[in-house]
Amino acid sequence: MNQFILPMHGLGGGSDLPIPAPMAIAAGTAALTLSFVVLLLAWRTPRFAGGPDRRVPIVLVRIFDTAGWSLLLRALGLLFFCFMLWPTLFGPDTLINPIFGVVYVWLWVGLVPASLLFGRFYRAVSPVRTLHLLVSRATGQPPSRGLRDYPARLGYWPAAIGLFAFVWLELVSPDSTYLGPLRLSIAIYVAVMVVGSAVYGDRWLERADPFEVYSTLLAHLSPWGRDARGHLVWVSPLRHLSRIPAEGGLVAVVAVLLGSTAYDSWRDTATWIRFLQGSNISSTVWGTIGLLVAVAIVGVTFAAASMATGVGGVDRRQLPRRLAHSVVPIIVGYMVAHYLSFFIQTGQLTLIQLSDPMGVGADLFGTADWEVNYWLAQHPTFLATTKVLAIVAGHVLGVIAAHDRALEVLPKKHQVTGQLPLLLAMVLYTFMGLFLLFGA
Repeated sequence: MNQFILPMHGLGGGSDLPIPAPMAIAAGTAALTLSFVVLLLAWRTPRFAGGPDRRVPIVLVRIFDTAGWSLLLRALGLLFFCFMLWPTLFGPDTLINPIFGVVYVWLWVGLVPASLLFGRFYRAVSPVRTLHLLVSRATGQPPSRGLRDYPARLGYWPAAIGLFAFVWLELVSPDSTYLGPLRLSIAIYVAVMVVGSAVYGDRWLERADPFEVYSTLLAHLSPWGRDARGHLVWVSPLRHLSRIPAEGGLVAVVAVLLGSTAYDSWRDTATWIRFLQGSNISSTVWGTIGLLVAVAIVGVTFAAASMATGVGGVDRRQLPRRLAHSVVPIIVGYMVAHYLSFFIQTGQLTLIQLSDPMGVGADLFGTADWEVNYWLAQHPTFLATTKVLAIVAGHVLGVIAAHDRALEVLPKKHQVTGQLPLLLAMVLYTFMGLFLLFGA
């Protein structure tokens, strides 16, 4: 089989049928129309910058906001990590090894629903955060204290670099489904996080751990939050979204997340496959260039549109990071549209493989004889509709979030016209997503 049409997502994941052209056109029209409805008819004073949150019922607090619950989650996360070291170090170097599904499916894609439903999910179960807590306990130092303060100028840049390295491994590297490179990547990740947290304290994990940053961004669309005093509260997802810290590197993080998902769709198109087949240059080189270009397109267009939004005395250089939170719903829409069936189907396969991690016929968890349910693949109309709705819903939520933040930073006389550049950039991302679904 030709090397250029081998596995999607590093696991040979299922490729869905393209969405019908009328559905794509209708969705694009709806997104454009709703965008201008928000721009022209929505509220004219910021709603998400402040406001009270609702305290979570005391019954739930006594269960989910206790040291015991936190300890249980950390223990489960570390236990699962240690269990997965077994097939990672000693398991078969084939796709029946569940580590590939755990990393590329459960971790990368599964963090989306987990973080939307449960909040800062990865932070709660992170094995590297637990290791840092154990080291801090052993040395008698508070987890927040390191050898020096985390440099503010770094912001989210370490996480952006880590995220790019991960998506390159998954989407570009020809060795993504070999144990050797994956073992090395896991070892580097653990070493960098443990050493970094020893130097800078747990602030390093909040800003540099690619998976914790990724999960925490998504968690800002969940209804679970904490108030200024640390109490567990119910919070409006859009208000929660507006609380993402506007620090350096945030635009790079959202550009990597959105751009890599767009590239993953583009690399499965016939146009890209024919181009690779007709080129004498390595597909890895072209893949790296393609991924960089996709990320750069998102980052540059968003930064330019955000800075064009600034008028009057607004500091244009600060606008991209202050508006970057509005891209998170669009990222979620892209992720759902592109990875839904892959997550459902390959995620089931990973659960089946987990019972026999060494490929010797074991049935540790009673799932080895289960079969994958292909209901989604058998209902293409439902799947296509779900994908389109995810793209459009993500777009609308992003436009609303950007609109509310623009009301904070723009003078009144420019609050409508000033939003146009960013609105058009978001429309571009949505049409790009629909085009990729149509041409898949």
